[in-house]
Amino acid sequence: MKNNIPDPVLLPPTETRTSFSGVQQRRFIFLLFLGAGLVLVVAWLPDAARKSLWHALGAQRGLVVLLALFALLTLSLIWSAGQRLDMQIFRLFNLRRYPGWMDRLMWLTTQLGNMLVAFMIALFFFILSYRRLAVEILLGTISLWILVEIIKALSARDRPFLTFDKARVIGWREKGRSFPSGHTTQIFFLMTLFIHYFQLGIGASIALYSVAALVGFTRIYVGVHYPRDVIAGIVLGSVWGLLAMLVDRYWLFLHF
Repeated sequence: MKNNIPDPVLLPPTETRTSFSGVQQRRFIFLLFLGAGLVLVVAWLPDAARKSLWHALGAQRGLVVLLALFALLTLSLIWSAGQRLDMQIFRLFNLRRYPGWMDRLMWLTTQLGNMLVAFMIALFFFILSYRRLAVEILLGTISLWILVEIIKALSARDRPFLTFDKARVIGWREKGRSFPSGHTTQIFFLMTLFIHYFQLGIGASIALYSVAALVGFTRIYVGVHYPRDVIAGIVLGSVWGLLAMLVDRYWLFLHF
């Protein structure tokens, strides 16, 4: 261990494997629960709120496209060829031998998607008197974490190092399921929120999303996520950031 950063470790072979057919059944049930949950949420909304929601979605075509893309990514989990493609891309980036300084840099970069970093950013903006933004970051982060954990529990997708004996893990073996990537979701939520809140230009937006994309890549690099987990995190985090701005526009009447 150098500079308090754990060295890469190769994990021993996993003794037990879950049959792919059983995984498919669980994921199909997950899709049913997800669809039913969305229907119930929309049905629960008051008529005025539902109409406002449809109006907002109609005005945000990009949001609708992202929602459709996330649905397709979720459906792809029951596609066996998708798993093989995921594994091929994972091996391409994870099994390469990189210099030690690169491993340490990637491990540090991946921490930008940690929920604690979001809390510190919220505190920073609160101190700077951007209190409404601080509240949006705080509430958005907590609600997004809950949503991601629910999706992970229902999707029941094992992390790469549990299904691939030679996976190279930088740091510690993270617990929980794999789909979607929580760190990627979190960082894209923050960047999307910042871009729309501050009305940033193209250059600044590209810079922020480049940092977020690097965080997503590190999740594959450190061996804790498949590519589709990261892509789903990109989509879900962006959707959550856009929804936060819609909530701010239509339903958030708190004044700070």
